[in-house]
Amino acid sequence: MTATVAAKRARFRELHEAGCFVMPNPWDLGSAVALQSLGFPALASTSAGMAWSMARPDNRVARDEVLGHLASLAERLDAPLNADFENAFAREPAGVAANVALAIETGVAGLSVEDSTGDRDSPLYDFDLALERIAAARAAIDASGVDVMLTARSEGFIAGRPDLAQTIRRLTAFAEAGADCLYAPGLRDAQQIAAVVAAVSPKPVNVLTPGLSVAALAALGVRRISVGGSLARAAWGEFLRAARQISTEGSFEALAGGAPGGELNALFSANRG
Repeated sequence: MTATVAAKRARFRELHEAGCFVMPNPWDLGSAVALQSLGFPALASTSAGMAWSMARPDNRVARDEVLGHLASLAERLDAPLNADFENAFAREPAGVAANVALAIETGVAGLSVEDSTGDRDSPLYDFDLALERIAAARAAIDASGVDVMLTARSEGFIAGRPDLAQTIRRLTAFAEAGADCLYAPGLRDAQQIAAVVAAVSPKPVNVLTPGLSVAALAALGVRRISVGGSLARAAWGEFLRAARQISTEGSFEALAGGAPGGELNALFSANRG
């Protein structure tokens, strides 16, 4: 690896200044190296994909395990890495700030902080607290003296509170509190996406693969597209289909679609850490 942490961070910010780019989400070192080899300009971790690889449900991985995972990815990659930092593993702003400071030390180029509580009955932090949490993350980044991009996420559309007006209210407040990029996973409608882009402009917006093409999202003004746990789900889907075919039918036909071992060995031989 030749790119310095500072160079990766500078490149990541530059990517958000114009145009639209895809930032896929690997779940381990192998998938990260493979995605980098395909020329994606930046990658992002996925809390769900990582958790599934450890036989756990999403949001059930401890902070220090996530920090170790981020450090291993950031060290291996030349591409900038954005951290899916969930809810920053804390409720109170002081805890958010402390944990964001630890995430910065892993070498990531950016990180996201959610307003999701994980509580089904009250899935989003109260507005004022959510705003204080983003401000605390911003302060921690500023205090570090390094250029790490802060993405603020409002989770209403995937947490049972699909209210566009309230989502925009939160995102615009987060932007004013110092978020560099805004993100509301779960938006699917082009008009909703366009409304969010217009509300937080000129700050960039990240969209989670809504079924629209890269070209269509770029035309709406989206700067960044991520896939969340979708690639991990695709990999698990193929694995389970093949394994179930063996278990239920005694057939190995599905294995024929696997990547050749020689191709994988060549890929990882050319991308040694």
